[in-house]
Amino acid sequence: MHNKRPADKLSVEELQQLLYQKKRMQRHRRLQRLQESGRVVEVDGLNPPPPEPPSFTRPAAAPTGAMRQFTLQVGEDEAAELETESGRERPFIHWRWVTNKLLLLVEIAAVIGLVAVLSSLWDTRQELNQELAQVQHEASRNLALPTPTATPVIDVVILPSGHKPPVNGRPPEPGEAGDIPAHLLPAINAYIPPPVPTPSVQQARRIQIPAIGVDSPISQGDDWEQLKKGVGQHIGSVLPGEAGNLVLSAHNDIYGEIFRHLDKLTPGDEIIVETERQRYTYVVRKIQQVDPTDVWVMAPTEHASSTLISCYPYQVNNKRIIVFADLATSLN
Repeated sequence: MHNKRPADKLSVEELQQLLYQKKRMQRHRRLQRLQESGRVVEVDGLNPPPPEPPSFTRPAAAPTGAMRQFTLQVGEDEAAELETESGRERPFIHWRWVTNKLLLLVEIAAVIGLVAVLSSLWDTRQELNQELAQVQHEASRNLALPTPTATPVIDVVILPSGHKPPVNGRPPEPGEAGDIPAHLLPAINAYIPPPVPTPSVQQARRIQIPAIGVDSPISQGDDWEQLKKGVGQHIGSVLPGEAGNLVLSAHNDIYGEIFRHLDKLTPGDEIIVETERQRYTYVVRKIQQVDPTDVWVMAPTEHASSTLISCYPYQVNNKRIIVFADLATSLN
């Protein structure tokens, strides 16, 4: 079919006919090449003619060169080519199978190794526990436990600033021990004050309370001997300005009567505590009377505060007067 019209001018049937004829010509040329190379044997009338193209009528004019039927026979070269292509595919499949198997074996080995490690750790832990239990058992059998003795708890059961209890059976002097419960006297008599901390520039050195005319040095410790020197700081309470409770004590009717007029303070009054380098101002928040055994007033606080303690009332001393104050810079 020699149609010189442009492709966009042809109908669908004409385009299909052209495509069909082109494929037939290509197949015819390929068969001719195979026949010339001796790889195709011509057998007339053996194979049926090629099917007609669907949905359109075969052109009346046959293409140049009548189509002859051929039976293709695979020669030795084609067989070798097929074997080569098959051999190329089989090694790829083989290696992929081997890789999958190796990965599976690696995963199984990893799981077995993990189980072995966990089992070893468990066995080691059990052996270690058994050895420690045996050592502890032997140590408990050979250990000579000390005889328990009572520990003085004056700083736990009774507030400081009280009067001195009887010593060696001597009757108490007037105003000396009237505020101390009788059942606590043995523990107080056995009390040994803790060691005084090493002096430092951060320790409290001086206290001033302008509202009641107090201006006194501060000593470390609030036992009987330390309170002879003036105001004493409870050992273990915080340094001035630090977060926590700065506990200060003094007598009200002996050794200078330093804290005699604590009951005259009112909320808002200032308490000035000095170190060698700095001054800290605390502001009175509350004044309260408690029993001598109400040691909760010395408990630590989360903010910077100070607690003043003294006997009360004057010359009776069966109570304690407590002044609670907060650091001025911490007030909201």
